[in-house]
Amino acid sequence: MFPRLIVLKPIILMSMQEGKRQKQVGGLIQEELNKIFQRLGLNMIDGGMVSISSVKITPDLLEARVYLSFFQVPDAKEALKKIQEKAGEIKRELGNRVRQQLRRIPEVKYFRDDTLDQVFRMEEIFKKINEEKKTDSDE
Repeated sequence: MFPRLIVLKPIILMSMQEGKRQKQVGGLIQEELNKIFQRLGLNMIDGGMVSISSVKITPDLLEARVYLSFFQVPDAKEALKKIQEKAGEIKRELGNRVRQQLRRIPEVKYFRDDTLDQVFRMEEIFKKINEEKKTDSDE
């Protein structure tokens, strides 16, 4: 008579806490990508340095988010574009290096890590504050 009620279990949103296997796979991929970047000359672009700051793996281990830091690279967007253009070659070599440890090679996506830029901006702000304090105390 009455329509059947469907009770949905509440979805618990977990924080972005990585599991042990995610951390292991992320570390492995970061280590191998560092070697690949050095071999392909992608760690030095336009006179600046490119480094892999972290690798985050999705819980299903099918996507790797690679965060890149750019130090003294004139145009970070252009450098990121160069790396993305070589993504196929990078993934192929990554697959050759880790195929014994992983069943499936994750899809690799590259993102700019602007933490270093924020640190430099904060240092500049602190310098200005200290200079203003000095000039105020001198008066």
